[in-house]
Amino acid sequence: MCVLLVVSLLLALLGSGLMAGLFYAFSVAVMPALAQEPAPAAASAMQRINVVIVRPVFLLVFVGTVVAALVSVVLAFVGHDTATATATAGAIWTATLWAVAGTVLHLGASIGLTAAYHVPRNDALAATDPTTPEGGRVWTTYQREWVRWNHVRTVGCLLATACFAIALTRT
Repeated sequence: MCVLLVVSLLLALLGSGLMAGLFYAFSVAVMPALAQEPAPAAASAMQRINVVIVRPVFLLVFVGTVVAALVSVVLAFVGHDTATATATAGAIWTATLWAVAGTVLHLGASIGLTAAYHVPRNDALAATDPTTPEGGRVWTTYQREWVRWNHVRTVGCLLATACFAIALTRT
């Protein structure tokens, strides 16, 4: 059982780190580059990005990280009943708390903000014609607001990654 906990924590750590890196790349490279383009070109490019990103390899990490995180929490709680001689009950509780913290941070930052904040804005952008004045206004607002909350996703996933790393050291 301890091996499954380590594997699930490692997968949660790697997935959360990958998501933090993806969000970071958007914050420091993709969106600033798009900001240097005329609004119609930038909005059109972002519309394409929002379609292209929804692929199996992205979804595997995006959803798989949540599954791994939740599995790690369940296994950490179950581990209290099956503590071995190499892991004290206190260490298992500590690992559990860090796994829970990482899971909450990852769920809130990656899944929660994406579903509640970014997807509705992506949908609104997708519904506009970037070549119209209204499309330009939508893009300007989209870019400013989207990036601000993308920074929050980045930091949240980075903190979740750290929590999963600490949990791993306690197992």
